[in-house]
Amino acid sequence: MKFFVDTADTTEIKELAATGLIDGVTTNPSLITKSGRDFKEVIAEICDLTEGHVSAEVVATEWQAMVEEGKKLQAIASNVAVKLPLTMDGLRACRERANMGTAVNVTLCFSANQALLAAKAGAAYISPFIGRLDDINIDGMELIEEMRVIYDNYMFETEILAASIRSANHVKLSALAGADVATVPPSVLKGLANHPLTDKGLAAFLADAEKGGVKV
Repeated sequence: MKFFVDTADTTEIKELAATGLIDGVTTNPSLITKSGRDFKEVIAEICDLTEGHVSAEVVATEWQAMVEEGKKLQAIASNVAVKLPLTMDGLRACRERANMGTAVNVTLCFSANQALLAAKAGAAYISPFIGRLDDINIDGMELIEEMRVIYDNYMFETEILAASIRSANHVKLSALAGADVATVPPSVLKGLANHPLTDKGLAAFLADAEKGGVKV
């Protein structure tokens, strides 16, 4: 399973990239706005911090304008993945950009039928928003399970990128359901390493090492 980090905070990305644990980055207009920096400047800096895909989202809603914005985003760096909304215009723009060799991340997916259309349109990634489904009492993991079956049935190469992840449990369940990628906030990714028994065990070992005068 790949890990993408969902942030536009370059300090966080740099720290996580140094661990070797992240395979890419996802951003959206909300995260860029939160950073308080110029959009293209931030995307360019992020692309320098990771060799993996960096999702940068269009703001147009009409397919031809999406295609043009996609060209501008691709010009920033070779590892930009153009992020398009799951609308009919977005799907048409996805096919156009995919035919040009662009990696496209189709976002805001909330149903298996939408995911099927994105794969047909040539998306490199499809982003189901599991947390937002949970918010309205729909099981987001069931969607990922359905997508996995459909994509395997027809051997689609589109990668399932679990998004809107809120917790470590979301990460585990996404992995069990067969998601190819999980994009997670930095705090959630760091939290995956935490366990109280690990802390307790380490404290005991260190105490015994000190007592026994163990040195390396």
